[in-house]
Amino acid sequence: MGAGWVAGVTRARAMLSRALGSQKAEEVASAPGLDDAVRSLSATAYGHDVLPGASLADAQQAVGATLLWHLRVLAGWQPPAGANALRLLASGFEIANARDHLRALTGSGPPRSPYRLGTLATAWPMLARTRSPQELRAALAASAWGDPGAASPAAVATGMRVSAAVRTAAALPEAVRWAAGRLALLVGREVFVAHRPLTRAAGRRAGRLLGAEAMTATSYPDFRQHLPTTARWAVNGVGSAGDLWRAEARWWGRVEEDGRELLHGARLGSAPVVGAVAVLSADAWRVRGALELAARGGGRLEVLDVPA
Repeated sequence: MGAGWVAGVTRARAMLSRALGSQKAEEVASAPGLDDAVRSLSATAYGHDVLPGASLADAQQAVGATLLWHLRVLAGWQPPAGANALRLLASGFEIANARDHLRALTGSGPPRSPYRLGTLATAWPMLARTRSPQELRAALAASAWGDPGAASPAAVATGMRVSAAVRTAAALPEAVRWAAGRLALLVGREVFVAHRPLTRAAGRRAGRLLGAEAMTATSYPDFRQHLPTTARWAVNGVGSAGDLWRAEARWWGRVEEDGRELLHGARLGSAPVVGAVAVLSADAWRVRGALELAARGGGRLEVLDVPA
């Protein structure tokens, strides 16, 4: 198995040179305005897609597009198992496409250019052809995503995120704690902050990773208490549901730290590839946050721990 991973692992480690890093991200965050922040990215890997004059939303989407392009290039160097891992780890881009497509169909949001997924698509070409929320739900149900349980934008987005977490945990041992922790944060926010219960289909699916007792909890303390250890770390120290926003930055910090650990040594296999994706993804999250801070007039990245 190792020989098939040589090129993929080598390319994954080389791809880390595309990351901006925390120090340069601090410089972007401290810019006195969005235009200055965008100019500071012009000579970096993000400068290809983040263009002068862009709105904050467009600039942040362009940061995502840069990350996606790196993942697509990386996937081209992988054996089949590595390409499948990248497809799972890139699920968020297809979720964003489906969310924006559904908002456009329902008139609840403006049309947006979809992310170009290429071989990292799971079902996007089929989803993009749908012309109603019901068609979109049916297309999801017929794909690896599974039925989200309802056709509303909120139900579809949540159902797809649940599906992505469960499928990632099942296929990638290196990412189990990330997926479970992310799912715990999602369910906690949806149920105990937004007071938006998951659909029956999404709830059953989430229960595979979080357990039936957590999914039937009627209060946030009970939910947190019944989470498995693979997920509870993400909410440790978060005493009330209203403080769950504090855990977002900590989750990303853990993903980046674990990703760097997976890159150590001379191992051949999926671990270094998963680690590289984790580091690149955390870098893109930090740059998106830095752009938002610059758009507010500049600040320190540490304030990403406060709710927007």
